[in-house]
Amino acid sequence: MKDNPKSAKTTRRPKAIRPVCTQNDGSSNYSTETHLIYGKAFTEKWDYSHHLVPPITASATFRLESAQRGAQGFVDFAHTVEGKEISKQAPIYIYDRLGEPNKDLLEDNLALAERGGTCVTFSSGMGAISAAIGNLVVPGDQVLAHKIMYGCTYELFTLWYPRYQIDVKFADLVNPVNLKKAITPATRVVYFETPVNPTLDLIDISAIADIVREENRKRKKANQIKIIVDNTFATPFCQRPIEYGADFVVHSLTKNIGGFGTDVGGAVIGPLSSRDMLLLYRKDYGAVLGTKNAWDALVYGLPTLATRLRSQQETASRVAMFLASHPKMERVNYPGLESWRQHPLAKKQMRDFDGNFAPGSMIYFVVKGNSPDKSRCRAERLINNLAKDAYTITLAVSLGNIRTLVEHPGSMTHAAIPATEQIKKGIDPGGMRLSIGLEKVDDIIRDLKEALDRI
Repeated sequence: MKDNPKSAKTTRRPKAIRPVCTQNDGSSNYSTETHLIYGKAFTEKWDYSHHLVPPITASATFRLESAQRGAQGFVDFAHTVEGKEISKQAPIYIYDRLGEPNKDLLEDNLALAERGGTCVTFSSGMGAISAAIGNLVVPGDQVLAHKIMYGCTYELFTLWYPRYQIDVKFADLVNPVNLKKAITPATRVVYFETPVNPTLDLIDISAIADIVREENRKRKKANQIKIIVDNTFATPFCQRPIEYGADFVVHSLTKNIGGFGTDVGGAVIGPLSSRDMLLLYRKDYGAVLGTKNAWDALVYGLPTLATRLRSQQETASRVAMFLASHPKMERVNYPGLESWRQHPLAKKQMRDFDGNFAPGSMIYFVVKGNSPDKSRCRAERLINNLAKDAYTITLAVSLGNIRTLVEHPGSMTHAAIPATEQIKKGIDPGGMRLSIGLEKVDDIIRDLKEALDRI
């Protein structure tokens, strides 16, 4: 007799075993920070009651007790009914690309941290960005994006999307009025980073959401605009865009959430209704997060996020004040500086889980020069001095590491944007991006001062 996958829904399945556990089951009486360490005391995703931390899985495929169980697993995959996952029992794991315990547990905790309905992880931040937008647009649609963004995202928008007849329009979203002017009938996605990479400009998420909400009232459901915010620089510790009206949040887990620079990963957090399509996108495009990468973020990254960020942003505030007072600085952008033009917006929008001001660990500064070429030349000399002699500052791309990292966006992370376009968009040739780590602040300032003295 042939197996019928649909009839497999009625197949009796092994009951999930509840581990013996005296810890609280994850009630709202406990803080988000504590949740990021413990997750749930019990999870349907896995029985690991005798482990202090979740064990790492090491199998690409999973044993199935029967053909019926295998069929049921495929029926359950990417199948959400009336806003709830089809099964409240332990998932039937089939193949790593579809899902496995470490990724599922990490996704639960990321969704909680960002206040979203669901999370799906990917092999990189760019994989997450591609999936979030790819699920919302078809040929003929338009993505309306802020004029400055990470170089690889810019290349995705300008090199690849035109091949698929997806239009990308850029606007200065620091002034929300520009969004209202730029929206067209074809607009389906509004995309931006805040703080912006690398300039740290802030975009008012609530103001953008108000404009999109007003526009969506005039549209049919199928034509609604969705807001996607890249929250990598801030992390959920410093701000949670969904609370301000964004529909989706994307992250590079490689950065502050991973925290140690050992693993690449990405995540999309959004409404539960988006989960099925995100899972299918990951399955069919193959951008699956590796099990070890998921385990490291779950066990080391998220649980230490708040502790690391508190220390890093305290250090960043002192380093920013040092740079702002240095005679060789043209300007310093840091949300925590009271002198910074967007400080009021930062104080409104960048708040930790307890409501305290959380300006983050990223600094953007521009070295003085009589011309763009002179400014760039001095920035390169400064970077070379740091690369050669600094003990606490490493010349390297990426960010959010326990080590302080410096880079020159114009020639490195944003090199995909033509030099003339960089200047037009506000990326200064003399601009440098500094990601603060966990070193003692006096040591970081010492290395900066000595390098600046020699340019």
